[in-house]
Amino acid sequence: MPEAPAWRFQKIIKPMFDIPAPPRILAGGRVLTCRGDEIIADGFVEIVDGHIQAVGRLSDLGNSTAKRIDCAGKTIMPGLINSHAHLAWDGVHDLARQSLDDPSEISAYKCAGNMLKSLRAGITLVRDLGMNQSNIFAKQAVEQGIFPGPRLLVTGEAIVQTGGHTYWCCREASGADEMRRAVRDQVKHGADLIKIMASHDTIEFTDAELHAVIDETRRNGLTITAHATFDAVIRRVAEFGVDVIEHGGSMSDETIQLLLDKGIPIVTTFAPLVMQAQPELARQYDIPEWKIAERRRAVASRERFDGLIRAARAGVTIAFGTDAGSPVVGHEVVAPELKFMVELGVKRDNYDALRSATSVAAGVNNLADTLGSLETGKAADIIVMDGDPLTDLGALERVEQVYIAGKRMWQTKTGAKK
Repeated sequence: MPEAPAWRFQKIIKPMFDIPAPPRILAGGRVLTCRGDEIIADGFVEIVDGHIQAVGRLSDLGNSTAKRIDCAGKTIMPGLINSHAHLAWDGVHDLARQSLDDPSEISAYKCAGNMLKSLRAGITLVRDLGMNQSNIFAKQAVEQGIFPGPRLLVTGEAIVQTGGHTYWCCREASGADEMRRAVRDQVKHGADLIKIMASHDTIEFTDAELHAVIDETRRNGLTITAHATFDAVIRRVAEFGVDVIEHGGSMSDETIQLLLDKGIPIVTTFAPLVMQAQPELARQYDIPEWKIAERRRAVASRERFDGLIRAARAGVTIAFGTDAGSPVVGHEVVAPELKFMVELGVKRDNYDALRSATSVAAGVNNLADTLGSLETGKAADIIVMDGDPLTDLGALERVEQVYIAGKRMWQTKTGAKK
């Protein structure tokens, strides 16, 4: 393993936010374990020492002194994982201007606000794919108890060729040696994974640069993910050996087979298109009329998504991401992304979509042993909502309780009455 970042050597006498995790039993709700299609109609989840002690039918619950929380009529399920988000972008303003103009202190405030929004939406883990170095400090704040937030997996700065796609918020590098240095700097600061911007309208990085950035990531024991949005670049980065594809796009049958052969998943991000295709909403965010029209055509025709649909049907793993922070895509936007995945056929039904943000996402992020499903021994990252997301994904807009490692991170007044 790489040397720990400097902030991990700081002595913490006591966290500023020291949230307790007493034994609890979430009792009487509809339990979606996210293990396959498992549903426990009148179930319970017992939490002890931050982990799941037991899951089952309420009628099988033995004696326990733990406090019972009445969840009758509610749905209990694993916390959601957003595998593509940008905490330092506010979901309102132009991305380039925020990246170039926001002082680091404002980026920190935006991260803090968006972590709260994420928690209230039931998101218990955010995979932040970069906006300058803000995510490194957000992770430090959460892990040292400076600010309450979801679990974070962070890239530090995404790596891009000099002048490449979104260079204004990334680490620019030219040549193989600079690529290696860029990776090492992210590792030094505490990155959990490395992200590269492998394309915009054209393919980016020379072969030597791409080999170097992937090889250096591997040498440091991290995974690497690539922004890749059309067939030639998806095939190229897959052949070179990236672990995950971000966004995805048009794909030939040969490229889809390559992803299958190598076990490379895609994190889709439909939310910007879906949200910006709604004229009355998009105009509130100053989205230009030409872009609204383009988004509406894309959402209506579905032609743009053919490669992703075929990849999903072929068996390529598809995980949930929203590109949160993009204009009109706040960090609380969850249901529109999941609904569109089902409408497209990227996911076969609502439960399949929910797994893309729970058990499937945990697997993509190499956390399947500890997160993503309600099973004995796993971390107690759990949400409780009003309604049934299996019949209406809109229920995800009514999250009432959120737990991370058994700590109650969010609770509505409605949830508090139970």
